[in-house]
Amino acid sequence: MKTTDFSSILRENDYPGRGILLGRSPDGSKAVMVYFIMGRSENSRNRVFTATDDGIRTEAYDPSKMVDPSLIIYHPVRAIDGKTIVTNGDQTDTVRDFIARGECFRAALMTREFEPDAPNFTPRISGLVSPNGDYRLSILKSADGDAASCRRYFFEYANPKAGQGHFIHTYLGDGNPLPSFEGEPEQVAVTAPDAKAMAALVWESLNRDNKVSLFVRYLDLATGKTDDVIVNKHN
Repeated sequence: MKTTDFSSILRENDYPGRGILLGRSPDGSKAVMVYFIMGRSENSRNRVFTATDDGIRTEAYDPSKMVDPSLIIYHPVRAIDGKTIVTNGDQTDTVRDFIARGECFRAALMTREFEPDAPNFTPRISGLVSPNGDYRLSILKSADGDAASCRRYFFEYANPKAGQGHFIHTYLGDGNPLPSFEGEPEQVAVTAPDAKAMAALVWESLNRDNKVSLFVRYLDLATGKTDDVIVNKHN
């Protein structure tokens, strides 16, 4: 599979929607996690990421302007048993609950489907990073915009290569309705040596008008120590 420059993918797409990148640092010593959100409507843009005890949560920047929190307020990142869950919706909690009772990532997502936001039917994208740096990605999407048909795809990456990652996002680009992501997660080069450098690269590459919030985590595979960066358009 072709390895593509991550920043180029972001710069060439005004509206990838929500995105997850999982991978390995250039020196191979750290697991890399990136999650960002974008927005077109005032409601979607009225959000910030805030840190929690086990990850992050989306919150309204101005609560008085919040219209419908059902699909935009959730925990994108949560950790349990040394694993890190990253998703674009409340399926984070579904995966966490399944892991807590000894079940798996795939079993959890088999109980979920795409978001009920017709006509877009936004895909649910999810990732899981193991303590050793192995990772999984998934996308749950409608069958060509059919509200009655869900397609579930799962991708597993064992012993990831240093300086490489895989990127999945909700939309191929802007449109009405929004076109869902297609194919395998995109293989990208991970060139940033640390979380701060990665956050700067991603934030600069995202569309200026549509970007909302960004989370980056570098997990040291030897010590388990995490280095997190949160960037919000609304400071």
